Amino acid sequence: MPNAEEVKYTKTHEWVHVEGEIAVIGVSEHAQSEMGDIVFVELPKLGQNLEKEKPCAVIESVKSAFDVYSPLSGEVTEVNENLNSDPALINSSPLENGWIFKVKISNPDELNELMNLEKYREFVKQNA
Repeated sequence: MPNAEEVKYTKTHEWVHVEGEIAVIGVSEHAQSEMGDIVFVELPKLGQNLEKEKPCAVIESVKSAFDVYSPLSGEVTEVNENLNSDPALINSSPLENGWIFKVKISNPDELNELMNLEKYREFVKQNA
C-alpha cells in the first residue's frame, strides 16, 4: 500500500491512492485521530455509483458518527470487508489495512483538485 507521500487528500480528510484506473480510498491519519476509537463502519455498496464530494460511507466512533465523502466520481469495485469485524483497523493502519473502498474512476480530471501531503498538512494546520 502507499506511503503518505504517494497519496492525495481532500478537504474532508479522505485520502486517495490511484492504482491504474482504480482509486483506493480511506480517511487520513489526522481524521482517524480526531475521531477517536472507531467502533463501526457502514461501507458503500458494491457497484454503487458515487459522486465526487457526496457522502458514501459512515464511520462511527466512541465520540460520534462521521460521513465519508467520495473524493472522486466512479463505481465502487471493492469494499474492505475486514472493517466489518475490525473497524479499528482505521485507527491502527489508516493508510494500509484501514482503507475503506475502491472506485473505478469515471473522471480522472477530478484528481487534479486533490491536495498532496504538503498542501494537506498546511490545510490541517490552518483549520486547527
